[in-house]
Amino acid sequence: MRRQDSYLIGLIGAGIGPSLSPPLHEREADELGLRYLYRRWDLDVLGEPADAIGGLLTAARVADYDGLNITHPCKQVVVEHLDELAPDAAALGAVNTVVFAEGRTIGHNTDWSGFARNFSRGLPDVPVERVVLLGAGGAGAAVAHAMLTLGTGVLRVLDVDARRSGALVESLRARFGADRAEAGRSDTVAEALTWANGLVHATPTGMLGYPGLPVPAESLRPGLWVADVVYRPLETELVAAARASGCRVLDGGGMAVFQAADSFRLFTGVEPDAERMLSHFAELAGGVHVRA
Repeated sequence: MRRQDSYLIGLIGAGIGPSLSPPLHEREADELGLRYLYRRWDLDVLGEPADAIGGLLTAARVADYDGLNITHPCKQVVVEHLDELAPDAAALGAVNTVVFAEGRTIGHNTDWSGFARNFSRGLPDVPVERVVLLGAGGAGAAVAHAMLTLGTGVLRVLDVDARRSGALVESLRARFGADRAEAGRSDTVAEALTWANGLVHATPTGMLGYPGLPVPAESLRPGLWVADVVYRPLETELVAAARASGCRVLDGGGMAVFQAADSFRLFTGVEPDAERMLSHFAELAGGVHVRA
């Protein structure tokens, strides 16, 4: 990538006012001597639905943006509006990073690599023979790819929309093998957790504006590990309930940092200091330790 001195980056999603991505990116850029402006494009503030993403991409291109991060609920719907997909994004059918290069829009997925790195650091020795994934949207697709890449034996994908979990499992079987993934509905999660070594949660439940516990509290037990992708707040109801139940727990902070570091590299061609970004994130999150 051509090295330049200044960058204009955006974040498109719903309810992103509390996002820590803008200050996280901007502070790392300051450390590296780069001018870097990161703006929020909040669908809720704009009064736009997720399928307005095509027009927003065009507006960003006209405004000479260098790149965009894409978050809920646009990670999958954005795909059809891009000129090109990196191999991982094409395999996942989900994009969280768009780079503008030579008049083209190129979609990438750094969620999967961010989750994989966080999981390997935070829960390096847990059993992964049988894992339940709750949520088959854009984040869920990334997590599924990460867990199977990390060696999960069987991944049971549950979603409120059985068609969506089925479609994700079909793509996972094509890539990883027919016996590596199975689909179900989210209302079977309590039963599935009696079978599982661990749970990865990848729905919006627990985010600011989406309060609640995504699984029955009584289904959490010692011996079960729990990883949450939500990081606003870090201490979600699920994280708190799982810890209280004796589970080993991984919050979403590390994933947020590592996917941001990978996106930063794609935007700038400059290698960020991920350890420094972890420290910055902890400060931004109010001094809460990032379990990564």
